[in-house]
Amino acid sequence: MANTDALRPRRSVLYMPGANERALEKAKTLAADALILDLEDAVSPEAKEDARERVCAAAASGEYGSRELTIRVNGPGTPWHEDDLRAAAQAGPDAVVVPKVDSARTVREVEEALVAAGAPERTKIWAMLETPVAMLHAEEIASASERLTVLVMGTNDLVKELHAQFVPGRAPLLPGLGLALLGARAAGKVILDGVYNDVKDPEGFEAECLQGRQMGFDGKTLIHPGQLEAANRVFAPSEEEVERSRRVIDAFEEARREGRGVATVDGRLIENLHVDMARQVLATVEAIERARG
Repeated sequence: MANTDALRPRRSVLYMPGANERALEKAKTLAADALILDLEDAVSPEAKEDARERVCAAAASGEYGSRELTIRVNGPGTPWHEDDLRAAAQAGPDAVVVPKVDSARTVREVEEALVAAGAPERTKIWAMLETPVAMLHAEEIASASERLTVLVMGTNDLVKELHAQFVPGRAPLLPGLGLALLGARAAGKVILDGVYNDVKDPEGFEAECLQGRQMGFDGKTLIHPGQLEAANRVFAPSEEEVERSRRVIDAFEEARREGRGVATVDGRLIENLHVDMARQVLATVEAIERARG
């Protein structure tokens, strides 16, 4: 069974550098479903403490509207990890994003630290899977805690760890992405695709969004506001999908009234599983509309 906030739209999840005050201000106006205020890769070591203070103040401000607001802390084993967790717990964002999660034990340790620091119940955990070990233990990680609601693919680090190359179609990553998707779905968790690095290649970005959606990802993590429109469009049901979903549900309900267990739409056999998928499409559309206010 999916976690209770699984239908919250996460088509577009934008990383924002925690050390950049102008970026944090701009984020209040962007059409992102969710924001990751970053204390890790986007912040130099000498700026970590100032960025932590700035990001936690932003998370506690209540000035980001309906956008889901998360904080990416520095990873386990770094000098900043424990202080980041304590500060994030006090700020009370929607979630804490934890990089380099390789085991269920790491998830449980993060949960214990958040509870000890007084994090509100609504502050969830998002775990980043970035290594071969994480791919091979995706189900174990996803099932480690009810507080963990989202898996986030760290595809750049995964390419590095695999000694692979960045290529169109992402063939070197597909086995790992598939394992992570299987783990997420087995545990009933949301899963977000990794970033696309070339912000000047909108066609390549949209193609990767489409691949991610076809594979089953719930949305995509982004590195530039220019990627928002395509991600929001590709990861939302199209008008054609919505219209067909309604016809599937109507046809199946009519068949049941007539005592039949199956129906046909456009010449195709319709069974319970197709109706469940159609209802998921309509529920996703309703969730997007609710988030827009």
